[in-house]
Amino acid sequence: MADCEVGLFTALRDDAARWLETLLHDPDLPVELPAARPGEQRSGSQPKMVLTLLGYLTLRSRQYLYDPAERTGRFPLDQALELIEGYSPTVAKYLCRAGALAASFEAASQDLLTYLGLEIDARQIQRMIPRVGPRMAQWRSTQAPLQNVAAGEVFCVSADGTGAPMRRKALRGRKGKRPGQRARTREVKVGAVFTHRRPQKDPVEQPPSRKKKHPRPERDYQSTSYIAPISAAEDFGIALRAEALRRGMAWAKTVVFLGDGAAWVWKLARLNFPDAIYILDFYHALEHLTLLTNALFGEDSTPAKKHFRRWRKHCLADKIDAVIAEAKAVLPQQGKAATLAKKQLGYLTHNRSRMRYQTFLQAGYFIGSGVVEAGCKTVVGQRLKQSGMLWGLQGAGHMLTVRAALLSRWFDAFWKARFLPA
Repeated sequence: MADCEVGLFTALRDDAARWLETLLHDPDLPVELPAARPGEQRSGSQPKMVLTLLGYLTLRSRQYLYDPAERTGRFPLDQALELIEGYSPTVAKYLCRAGALAASFEAASQDLLTYLGLEIDARQIQRMIPRVGPRMAQWRSTQAPLQNVAAGEVFCVSADGTGAPMRRKALRGRKGKRPGQRARTREVKVGAVFTHRRPQKDPVEQPPSRKKKHPRPERDYQSTSYIAPISAAEDFGIALRAEALRRGMAWAKTVVFLGDGAAWVWKLARLNFPDAIYILDFYHALEHLTLLTNALFGEDSTPAKKHFRRWRKHCLADKIDAVIAEAKAVLPQQGKAATLAKKQLGYLTHNRSRMRYQTFLQAGYFIGSGVVEAGCKTVVGQRLKQSGMLWGLQGAGHMLTVRAALLSRWFDAFWKARFLPA
């Protein structure tokens, strides 16, 4: 049965390829060729093998236009058929999809052979993504329609960063994480935009003895979109705001910005989302609270654990000022513990306005930045951080564009828009 299926499928596909080839050479076929540009001259014709979903076919009537002054030439038929590097648009689309979602280009090659019966070398897939990636980014920034406009009551924006392993050429002039250590990664700044509705309150009155919990908000279905450029924080902030506007931020009732305590994140928020409600990721806050109690009372000591549990409850009750005051009362005057404790106190003091977690929970907001942290893993980590991988700056950028398009569900819209390389 298996041999019969494969044989019949192959025969039908070959027949369909020959039929399509004949159709494309029909002089009455209504294919509108791009007009000759000023200065272009006809310079004969040249046949070309093209790979389609049906297999290879030959285009014989490919007129070549050449501009002697500019020393450039083109094939109008290739442009009319939207061919990319000898592949039909549909095959090029599948090359980009497989190359971005598979663990490697070699794995993508095997996937295309297994699922579509297309034998394409991994290097050809690797070349396709830089060919399409820049056009995809250009389309998204200039022509993409609004997406999921104000789908939920709360419009959330979040930002984070993660390192991607790079070749030495892409790391020139950059410092490592520690003094004297050479850099091994470039930071990919990841932005996530999503919407959610406020959680419904439980209509059943809870007994006084039972611990009251705030209902958890849930993201709107398929509302999350990502951007993941390798860029300076200033440029990333502009790009993240543009993505938020494409997603309908202007129509949102409430805008919330979630982030960790990194200085560049909050500077970005102030410049690009000045009217948002700022929330410090609760779990980052707890990490610093742990460091504070360890510095004050000894690492993993009983007093440290006791104070952590009590101060955690204070944080969830909008009592961060009480935590800071109690910590200052037992602050050592000097020594390493004093230095470490003062650093954590500075962090909490600087972020106190973003740590009103009881107020945020009662309002029905997220207090964790898990969405963008998951985006760091799915958009960047699952493809760029495979064992032994080292990326060039442009190659990584194009790959991240395609992956963000796929995971944000505008990949198909780009191909339907026919915004393809000439």
